[in-house]
Order: sequence, then structure tokens, then C-alpha cells
Amino acid sequence: MYSYETVKLEKGLYHLTNKSFLQALEEADPSAQYAGSPLAGLDAYERQLKRFDIHVSGVNCDKVEKFFTTTESAVLFPEFIRRAILQGMEETILPEITAVISRTTSSNYLGCELTDTAAYSTTNAGTALPISTIMEDSAPVTLKKYGRNIQASYEAVRQQRLDVFAVMLRRIGCRLADSISQNAITVLKTSLSESVTAAGDLEYSHITELYGNFTSFRMKAMLASPANMAKILTMNQMLEISSQDVKEIRLPFGTKLINCPQLDDNSILGIDTDFALEQIQYGDVILETDKLIERQLDSITVSATVSFRRLMTDAVKLLKITA
Repeated sequence: MYSYETVKLEKGLYHLTNKSFLQALEEADPSAQYAGSPLAGLDAYERQLKRFDIHVSGVNCDKVEKFFTTTESAVLFPEFIRRAILQGMEETILPEITAVISRTTSSNYLGCELTDTAAYSTTNAGTALPISTIMEDSAPVTLKKYGRNIQASYEAVRQQRLDVFAVMLRRIGCRLADSISQNAITVLKTSLSESVTAAGDLEYSHITELYGNFTSFRMKAMLASPANMAKILTMNQMLEISSQDVKEIRLPFGTKLINCPQLDDNSILGIDTDFALEQIQYGDVILETDKLIERQLDSITVSATVSFRRLMTDAVKLLKITA
């Protein structure tokens, strides 16, 4: 008998200090012990789904009520909701534009900044080496709370297929992340002077000029509003690329083109995604787990506390479009 079949599931696993539900499960049922077995590749939560024969997708997908077959299997339901919402959040632009995610235990976060203006060149013997300084930032970042109240009674959803219910939750996650992304774009643009100005219509030469403004960094991504994306895709230089069967759109010189509804039609951002933006997060996505386990689904609150700070100003360039 595998150890996952004897793990004691109780709602207290969601309330352990500095430990997520999955971490608690992994501690009780480490994934490492399944190496080379048919269960290799599953995490501790997925093994519990197998234990209770809960299918969350596929032809034999179960209905919501399957989670509530036993008091122990009901404990798995909040994690199902959390994963579906997180999946939706990860399908937005946030993972593409964030260089690093920092976890904090406070609603205020004090990061660090790099002063690195001295030239990198050869140094004569006996001469002091140029200085690069990493110091604590002068002002803390205040984190913001984003959330949603989901109203769906147990009686209304109990007969719904889990994959369909997950799609609804993913969509909520997408919209929640879109709202968070607006904060990220605002941070990137704050106090940023334009590197390139396009007077009148946007032209391909403006894009290449923006690319040429990156010296010590690389323009790995370019963010544009849907309207500007449409203009760029009809440019002659993009026609061959646009006709290819590709999962992502890149400019001819390799920069990834990202559709960003959070940007206005007068701004295009070029960024080095490895150095531009830090995401600061307080804890994880928060759910009212006890209510979910007890089938009190009438009002499900989900929230995330997060903010952003620009790491290195020169890793972001602005193309301003003026009438």
C-alpha cells in the first residue's frame, strides 16, 4: 500500500503557519518516494484525487458533488478551486513581463536598488576599481489587495462537471490578474520619459528606433494595446511572420510582441523582461477554505495581495504616439 492512501485529510491542513495545503500534503506523502512508479509525476494533491477516484477532466470527468462523497475528500475541494483560479491568473501577461516574484509577510515591502553607472572597462594597476552599489530602496512599496466575491450555491453547482466549473474559475482568475496587471503597467510607466516619439501614424521605423534605444539591456518584449497590435501586424515587415503557424508573435529582430489591453493607444513599452519588473506578493491566493469544505458556497471570497516595483529604469523604454 502506498502512503498516500493513509494520509489523514482534515481542514486544519489549510491553516498551518508558513505552510500551504500542498506543502503539508507533500510533507505527509513525499513525491520523491514515487520515483520510477506509475505515480511518478503526480504531486501529493493529485495523488489524493486518485485515492478518491476524482476525475477533474477528460471523458470521465466527475461532477462537483464527487468531492463531497466523504468528509476527507471534501477537504480537497478548496485546493481544486485555488488551482483553477491560479491557472487563469497564469494565462495573462503577468508571467511574461515579471523578472522576479518576491514573497513578503508584510503589507509594506522595502526592496533594494542598484547604482551601476561607472563604466566597465580596464583598470590600471594601483587604481581603485569602479564601484557598483546595492542599497536598500528609499521608499517602501505598499501592497494592494485584489479580490472577488463568487456567488454560487452548492445546490446550483453540485451537478456541474468539474472541468466546466474549472473554466468559470479560470476566467475569474484571468480577470483578477488583468486587474493586477494594470498596476504592473502603471509602475512600468511611472516617471518614464519617452525614448521615441511617433508623430501621427505609427510606423515600423518607430519600432526599430525604440529597439535601438536599448544599450546595456535588450528589448526582449514589446507591449502594445490591441489597436496598436492590429496596426503592427499589418505592416509589410510583419506580413511573412504573421502568416506563419506560430504560438507567439515576434518582431523580425526577435522581440516578442505582447497584446496588452492595459496600455492606452498612445503608448508602447519596450522592456527587458529579465530586469524590468519585480512582483511582490503577500502570501498566496486566499480562499475561505472552511466554508468550502462545509459546502457553504453561497459566497466564496478569493483575494490576492500584491504590488510591483520597477527594478531598473533603463530596462524599460517608452514609445509615445502623438496626434
